[in-house]
Amino acid sequence: MRTHDRGSEARTGRPVTPGGRYGDAAGFMAVAHRGGAALGAENTVQAFQRAVDMGFRYLETDVRMTSDGVCVAFHDRDLSRVTGTRGTIDALTWREAQQVTVLGSGRVPRLEELLRAWPHARWILDIKQPSALPTLAEIVREARATDRVCLAGAWDAHMARARELLGHQVATTVGWRELARLITATDPRPNTPTAATFAHVPLRFGSVHLPTPRLLARARERGLRLLVWGVDDTRQVHRLLDDGIDGIITDHTHLLRDALIARGQWHTAADPSAPRRAH
Repeated sequence: MRTHDRGSEARTGRPVTPGGRYGDAAGFMAVAHRGGAALGAENTVQAFQRAVDMGFRYLETDVRMTSDGVCVAFHDRDLSRVTGTRGTIDALTWREAQQVTVLGSGRVPRLEELLRAWPHARWILDIKQPSALPTLAEIVREARATDRVCLAGAWDAHMARARELLGHQVATTVGWRELARLITATDPRPNTPTAATFAHVPLRFGSVHLPTPRLLARARERGLRLLVWGVDDTRQVHRLLDDGIDGIITDHTHLLRDALIARGQWHTAADPSAPRRAH
């Protein structure tokens, strides 16, 4: 069984400039969800550039595939919410996908474009379309990004398949079934050893506010770093930081950064490993 002792830094709420394999760096993980969807068109180059310019080094995006096999950063299968057009992203060719506009101000990017634009950023890749996994894995390998991605958002079998495709050194979250067991278990003892490194939990699970002290203890006993998503309030941010959470995944990047600055816990390393601007 792995132990979870990242030192006191893992509980200080201090964002870190990543180095080495995804998640190896100690410290709080401040993650820009879809590039910071509350501030503009989600999952666009502009959104991710804004997050990088703010100092975020962990970015999250969703991966779907067009009808001709191109992996793109897009959350919904349906186009209507963010493009105002009818149809589904998987029914479009890549050429057709280039013609739609995201919330009136951005375009749909290819996954490889994002991985190459900021070669020192770390990425959570949320697998929205499991059939895209072989293509996704090939893109990650070709971009030499295996060490800087974490695959998330899928059932246990798909997470296992991702590790088969990219090697067990790739970081993954627990699958949905394992996550449900982790959240609902009443026995605080470690369960079956897991091949995953992370657990991403919602701020609420039904009527329960997460993370509970018991959930945090179970995650640490299993060697999992626990990140919370769905955080959209400054008070929530401070509560989670006080609780010792390992990271926050948020649309409201400005609120998270401001809270960390107020606590003296926001650091952006000015060194050669800092992400460059996209061109």
